[in-house]
Amino acid sequence: MKKIITTLAITIFLALTAFAQDATIYLWRNVKGMEKQPSVMFMHKPAEGSPKTHTAVIVCPGGSYHHLGLKSEGNSTATWFSQNGVTAFVLKYRTAESLYHYPAMLQDIQRAIQLVRENADQWDIDPSKVGVIGFSAGGHLVTMAGEFWQTHDEIAKLGLDCKVSLRPDFVIPVYPVVSMQDDIAHRWSRNSLLGKGAKNQTQERKDEFSMELNVPADMPPTYVVVCDDDPVVIPENSLRLYEALQKAGIPSRLARYEWGGHGFGMKDCPFMTEFHYNQPLHEWLKELGMME
Repeated sequence: MKKIITTLAITIFLALTAFAQDATIYLWRNVKGMEKQPSVMFMHKPAEGSPKTHTAVIVCPGGSYHHLGLKSEGNSTATWFSQNGVTAFVLKYRTAESLYHYPAMLQDIQRAIQLVRENADQWDIDPSKVGVIGFSAGGHLVTMAGEFWQTHDEIAKLGLDCKVSLRPDFVIPVYPVVSMQDDIAHRWSRNSLLGKGAKNQTQERKDEFSMELNVPADMPPTYVVVCDDDPVVIPENSLRLYEALQKAGIPSRLARYEWGGHGFGMKDCPFMTEFHYNQPLHEWLKELGMME
C-alpha cells in the first residue's frame, strides 16, 4: 500500500511539473462580447541562468484543429525555449472539439501576438522579436498568422484598438498541415477548420486557406520541418509551402528528415535522439538575432 501511495505521489508530482508555468493569461478577459471565450496562454519565463535574448515565442500545439497536444508539443517546446532564454507562451486556442471553427483560431493567435507586444516591457520582451512555432494543424495556424496578418485582421474586425503589429517576426511550422486541396489535404483538419458541408468547403475557401497559394511578399522568415515518413500529414504539404516561400523570395529553410514520423514535438524520442532537430533550428534563430 505504501508503495502504491508513493508511486501515485510521484506520478502527480511529474504531472504537475510537466504542466508548470509562470502565469496563465486569459486572452479575452474584459473584451466586450468575448469575455466567455475559453482561450488562454501559459507563460514560461526564461530559465534561471539562461541567456537574456528578450525574444518571445507563441507555441501552437497540433491536434487537427479538433483538440490540442498541450503536453507533448506545447510544454516540451516551451521548456526548450525557456532553457535557451526565450519567453514561451503555450497557446490553448479554440478548436472544433468545443464547436469552434474559423475564424476563432486566427482570432486567438492574433490576440496572443497583440498581448505579448502590448506587455513587452512588463515581460522583458523586445517587441521586434516575437515569433510563432506550431505543430501539425498548429503549423497551419502559425503560417496563417504570417500570411494573413493584414488581409485577415480579425482583431480589427472585433473593433479592438490595436496599436501593435500582428505580424510575427519568425514562423516555424513543424510537420505542418498546409494545403486544403483535395490531393494532399489533411481532411480532419480541414473539416475542423472550415466546418463540414459543401457550403463551407467550396473550392474558393479551399484556395483561400491553402497556405502554399497565399504567401505574401512580407511573409516573415520561415523554417519548415518535415519527415519523409510522416504517416499523418502528407509531406508534400511542407514541400509545396517551401517551394512557394522560395518563389516569393522569403528567407526560408526546409529541414527535411528521412524518418521521424509525426507528433514528436520537442519531447525525448528516437527521432530527437538521432537528429536533434532543434540544434539547427537554434542556429537559424541565432542568424536572425533571436537567440544567443
